[in-house]
Amino acid sequence: MAQPWPAADIARMILDGFDDYREHFRSITLGARERFEQARWQAIQQAAAARINLYEEKVTEVNGWLRQAFAPRGLMEVEHWPQVKHAYIQLIDPRLDDELAETWYNSLFCSLFSHDQISDTCMFIHSTRPPQRSHQRAAQTRRYSQSAGGESLLRAIFADHAFNVPFADLEADLARLLQQLRDSVPDWVCKDPALTAELFTPVLYRNKGAYLLGRLYNADEQWPLVIALVHREGQGIVADTLITDEAEVSIIFSFTRSYFMVDVPVPAEFVNFLKRILPGKHIAELYTSIGFYKHGKSEFYRALINHLAHSDDRFVMAAGVRGMVMSVFTLPGFNTVFKVIKDRFSPSKTVNRATVIEKYRLVKSVDRVGRMADTQEFADFRFPLAKFEPECLAELLEVAPSTVVLEGDTVLIRHCWTERRMTPLNLYLEQASEAQVLEALEDYGLAIKQLAAANIFPGDMLLKNFGVTRHGRVVFYDYDEISYLTEVNFRRIPPPRYPEDEMSGEPWYSIGPHDVFPEEFPPFLFADMGQRRLFSRLHGELYDAGYWQGLQEAIRAGKVIDVFPYRRKGR
Repeated sequence: MAQPWPAADIARMILDGFDDYREHFRSITLGARERFEQARWQAIQQAAAARINLYEEKVTEVNGWLRQAFAPRGLMEVEHWPQVKHAYIQLIDPRLDDELAETWYNSLFCSLFSHDQISDTCMFIHSTRPPQRSHQRAAQTRRYSQSAGGESLLRAIFADHAFNVPFADLEADLARLLQQLRDSVPDWVCKDPALTAELFTPVLYRNKGAYLLGRLYNADEQWPLVIALVHREGQGIVADTLITDEAEVSIIFSFTRSYFMVDVPVPAEFVNFLKRILPGKHIAELYTSIGFYKHGKSEFYRALINHLAHSDDRFVMAAGVRGMVMSVFTLPGFNTVFKVIKDRFSPSKTVNRATVIEKYRLVKSVDRVGRMADTQEFADFRFPLAKFEPECLAELLEVAPSTVVLEGDTVLIRHCWTERRMTPLNLYLEQASEAQVLEALEDYGLAIKQLAAANIFPGDMLLKNFGVTRHGRVVFYDYDEISYLTEVNFRRIPPPRYPEDEMSGEPWYSIGPHDVFPEEFPPFLFADMGQRRLFSRLHGELYDAGYWQGLQEAIRAGKVIDVFPYRRKGR
């Protein structure tokens, strides 16, 4: 008699692989506190990259387990996979991370089968998890009352969040934070004895900072609450600032930031807590912000197909100068752009398709310091033909025919990246007031400097390759020419040998493939003379090769430069 198809065994092996992944993920995450206390800044960056790479490594490993155990028993008979899904649902129903387990299953299915086999009968295109789960516990929070005064509230918070490294001057910190609290909420609120702080118990860690996260509330209102901590080597821990402004907290959780290290046994609880204090954030972005970027991708995709199903929105080409490497389109009512690699690049570009893919994947694992948009990589998107404006589809079919394919009433996008949509900086400046131009150019220079401090050189620093977010921050989003700063050879232009050299159309000096001459930046970056002069006044050091060389020396010496994701009040 033929053996029964091993659906339950396959489901169990997939879930065992998920448990193995979660154990390793948690191990890396739990090490964040010790790395912060010991000021092991480079180890923090290495751990962040390792945790991102862990997902694909474990998917590949479990794929191998499945093939070895079940290939002879019909593993690749896709018609049986609805049985696997059914068995898997039963296994994950009692779990506290069941939504992540669904995404893990999808990843394994996609690693085994081509994307034309994707269907909701075989995998979790739509989640089977109810919005409210009966097994969920109360959120992992503690409440602190102001009945005895604001100072006692803050003192109680810090008593519950002690470290193995002392505070440099906790009394001074408490006095400063109390003043910041009084300055940031209405005066009557500070005097309200019913004012309560609710803090999420685990501390969030990222880069050189640690964050206490929660909310302040009374009977009528609530405010987000973030207390940022830094470790000053040789001095101790310092409570750097207290933040209650929703926009500022939103920036800390921005799509331009690296992912937090925070232990969340029940991810949905934490995301729901975040959603209460940051209602403007999509849950996809919140899952991504705490390292569950694959589930963030699942939630993004579900939001996208829901938007397409319930709106008349149609894809159009994105505003801005057409790219020489990427073609970019968007949905006007959906705050995302879709980027596909063109089949042919401009002759001025020296990169190839493989290099572009490598650069975009690099951005995922480096410290984005709030200045590079996070991306999600997708394969084999299928959209209804009716969802494309004819001009948009015609352009995509012309410039990327190997990636964008028309299949009857369906448009197949074989490979693309998604990014948050922003206003291109060049277009923003065209419509900006004098004050807005000043602010944008100041932030543009800071963006370049902060990327450099994180060992990233944008390469092509033209205004069109930067965008302005809804919070007015300038962010880099075009990655085909990025490199590590330490790979670039910054040089000063040598003086001419003869008077005729300056008249020549050709340089009188040799130029290597990694050579960059910052003196050449002004006319390259700014056609507008007023903007050129203003930027030179604001950030003229960027035109000096010595400035860049100094950053390189600091990075090679192992220094991780401070880049704060918030305004440092009272400093």
